[in-house]
Order: sequence, then C-alpha cells, then structure tokens
Amino acid sequence: MKPLVEMIDIEKHFGGIHAVNGVSLTLYPGEVVGVLGHNGAGKSCLMRMLSGAMKPSKGRISVSGKEAEFASPQDARTFGIETIYQTLALADHLDAPANLFLGRELKTRWGNLDDKRMLSEAQKVLARLNPNFRNLGEAVSRLSGGQRQVIAIARALYFNAKILIMDEPTAALGPSESAMVADLIRQLRDEGIGIFLVSHDMHDVFDLCDRVVVMNRGHQVGAHRIDEVTKDDILSLIIKGELPVDWTPRNAGQVQ
Repeated sequence: MKPLVEMIDIEKHFGGIHAVNGVSLTLYPGEVVGVLGHNGAGKSCLMRMLSGAMKPSKGRISVSGKEAEFASPQDARTFGIETIYQTLALADHLDAPANLFLGRELKTRWGNLDDKRMLSEAQKVLARLNPNFRNLGEAVSRLSGGQRQVIAIARALYFNAKILIMDEPTAALGPSESAMVADLIRQLRDEGIGIFLVSHDMHDVFDLCDRVVVMNRGHQVGAHRIDEVTKDDILSLIIKGELPVDWTPRNAGQVQ
C-alpha cells in the first residue's frame, strides 16, 4: 500500500537549537499513528511542518507519492491535510454552519453569502458524523465539548481531508464525550482517512492507535506497532528516550 504521508529526515533548527533532528515517519490510509513525547520533545513542531505552519530546515515530505512543499496551511490543505487543534479554532459567537465554512464561505452567483446552501451542506456532513446533531442554529459557545469537536472534524471532512492531524482531541472532555470522539476517530479510520493523533492520554493511544512514534529532545526514539509495546514501554521512551534494557515485543509469542 502506498503511504499517504512520508516525512524523511526532517529537521527544524532555531539558530543553534535543533527542535527536530532527523525524524522520518509514515502514515498509511486507514491508520492512526500516535505521536507522543513530553512538552518540548518536538512532536508539535514536527506536526506543524506537516500542516504547513512551519517550513522544515532540512528533509522532504511526500503526500501520496508526490513531493510536497508547504509555504502555508492553505498549501497543505491542497494536499488533503487538515489540522484539528486542541482549541478547535472555532468562533464561539457563530453557529455550526458559519464555523464550518469560516474563511471558505459559499457564495451565490451574485457574490453574496449563500446561507441556505451552507446550512444544507452543514446538515449533510454533520449527519455523516452524528445523525443526532440538531443544534445547527446555536452559537457554538453553547454546545458541548463533544459537539464542538464534531464541528471541527466535519469542517475537515467537507473540504476532502485525507490526512488529519488531531491535537489532544479528548482533552477536557468527560467520559461520554471522549467515547463519542473515539468512535468518530474509528469511523474516520474505517473510511480510509489517515490520522496523526498527538496525545498525552495513554488510554486513547492504546485504544485508538495502530502504531506509535515517540519523540524525545527532538529525536525519534521509538516507532512501534501498538501491539508490540506496553504503557510502561512508552513511558520509558518518553522519559528516558529508550526502552527498558530487558525489552522484548509484547506480541513476540504470537504467530504472525
């Protein structure tokens, strides 16, 4: 299977500081890859380069086999890459359709805002994710955290995202809303969308991810299938930058 994303020998320098140092990773269709590390480990910087918010100092990125250079997030979007930030980047005083099309509004043939079409399109894409979503006319500040997350995901899907970068998608959500977002992630994976999941929540990582990449001080210190490692293994990589000395794959006894 051809990778959706290949990041090869990526580096990012800020003067003498190497925030990301020679990192390579891949993402395949219908796969969730966890990107973990302490604050300052380089994971967010790495994802910003994929999202177009930063330019690499060295290395190359290819999307679906095509070399890609991003000068801005708009460039990344042309390759089907969308980012769902922890803050969700929603305008609290606007309703769901207005947020879904914020900055990319649909217009009538006369150049006016096509509110009727935006409402209709918003209903369709939100129903795809949550058939029970009914509060389209309310300001998003009045919606639950889970409903706000649905709007952010719907915005990415409407504009044909093939690759999602999700930054702490269940942070500050209660158990039921976290479960709903987890179900959405599984649904997106089943539809063939590739997801980079940036998270500190080990439960989410082991529940949702197929593979995990761990960053430590700008270096990639581990890349494993989730069935190879335990939570203690991941914590060792995050904290010490290496696996326990007596490490063996968790699935070593299984028939491949």
